[in-house]
Amino acid sequence: MRTKLNVTEGIYPMPVLMVATYNEEGSVNVMNAAWGTMQERGTVALNLTESHKTVQNIKARGAFTVSIADAAHVTEADYFGVESGNKVPDKFARSGLTASRAETVDAPVINELPLCLECEFIEYQSNEYGCGVIGRVVNVTADERVMVNGKPDMSLVNAIAFDPYTHGYYKVAGRVGDAFKDGLKLKG
Repeated sequence: MRTKLNVTEGIYPMPVLMVATYNEEGSVNVMNAAWGTMQERGTVALNLTESHKTVQNIKARGAFTVSIADAAHVTEADYFGVESGNKVPDKFARSGLTASRAETVDAPVINELPLCLECEFIEYQSNEYGCGVIGRVVNVTADERVMVNGKPDMSLVNAIAFDPYTHGYYKVAGRVGDAFKDGLKLKG
């Protein structure tokens, strides 16, 4: 037996992504974006409306960063989603987090978050099905605290996911298998 649910953005887990840009005067702006993914290797797609301050900044600067939110910063991540940069221009400063300039693009890196993709703006797509910001990933950095043997250890990242059914955040932790290997056991 299955229970019928209301139609919603019902894919779980939805990543909790922090999209960071510079405002006109150079201050840092960050928004929480749960509707984002890799469109293909090296291309990010963020379903954001043009009314967001972040989208205006991306178009003006031609760049942005996407950081993976972690459990240690769930309060700050949620704040970036409930407060608008259009209304509170210093919302990043209010968060208590810090930022530094990205290595390859004109955008900030949030120092406290474990993984960051530096992106060049490609285009804004607007149609009846949405889409929003498309960006090319030109650099990826990870905090040393999540690195093991030269690779990020996702159990140390403590990434969080958004649950659209109950509006909760959950930790994404604990490896359960090996991609492109475990399924070979069923191959004939």
